[in-house]
Amino acid sequence: MISITIPIYNEHGAIEALFAKIKEVMDRLGRPWEVIFVNDGSTDGSAALLNQIAAANPEAKVIHFRRNFGQTAAMMAGFDHATGEVIIPMDGDYQNDPEDIPKMLAKLEEGYDVISGWRRDRQDNAIQRNFPSMLANRLISWISGVQLHDFGCSLKAYRREVVEGVRLYGEMHRFLPIYTRWHGARITEIPVNHFARRTGKSKYGLERVIKVILDLMVVKFLDRHQQKPMYVFGMCGVLSLFAALGFGLWALGLLIFAHKPLITTPVPSFCLLSFMAGGLCILMGLLAEMITRTFYESQGKSIYLVKETKNLPTN
Repeated sequence: MISITIPIYNEHGAIEALFAKIKEVMDRLGRPWEVIFVNDGSTDGSAALLNQIAAANPEAKVIHFRRNFGQTAAMMAGFDHATGEVIIPMDGDYQNDPEDIPKMLAKLEEGYDVISGWRRDRQDNAIQRNFPSMLANRLISWISGVQLHDFGCSLKAYRREVVEGVRLYGEMHRFLPIYTRWHGARITEIPVNHFARRTGKSKYGLERVIKVILDLMVVKFLDRHQQKPMYVFGMCGVLSLFAALGFGLWALGLLIFAHKPLITTPVPSFCLLSFMAGGLCILMGLLAEMITRTFYESQGKSIYLVKETKNLPTN
């Protein structure tokens, strides 16, 4: 079974053509398949259109969110409800080409666990989308150590076992290949087609680069210190305490050797502030350790709310 997951947010003009092309490609492939549309709180009539498609096509399954939760939550909902051994996410704006799906499946047969699409000839605004994306991709590759040209391309193919148990929050969907690498997945990428947007409008702009940088800081922290956050906060605390000791000795030296009253120099204030910062960092580290243990020992809580489903079993 091949599961194709597609987040939808106000893509009414592209949905029918996209599904028709997916159906053509998958029927030609001759393997069992399903497509899971996740309606992420659309307000343009996409919900009704998706219901019509699901009513006429048992392969089409629909999840309607109660409101807009974002692309990462929509992607996770698709993964959670997918039943295939291979999961292929793609965008709902018909900029990804379903004809690339057979190539990805063929590449998986070579022994890889993750196939990442590379929009080598990207049909987007060069300044607003392509240039910031290039910078972000190089930054992610350099910091994460996972060398891909296009982390932002939604069209990828995952073996089910490498994404099971992975939970994504915020806007972390672009870092999913990094998470799978942590689980020992073999990753490669192939060039894929990319079409210019025909309907709707892009939901991303230059501000996405800032979000990528902030998310990348989180990913790096989780990579190094998710299970021992005390190492980060504790190190900052220890350094601050050493700084407080240095400022204290400096102030004492000024008092003894330079006969300079402590009230006339800001060094004692630096000492006090460094001491307080060190203590707070250590306390934050202890609190983070408690939160980490609560996270691992408690049951996971979903990051989305489902209003209704179509062609999916009810729990």
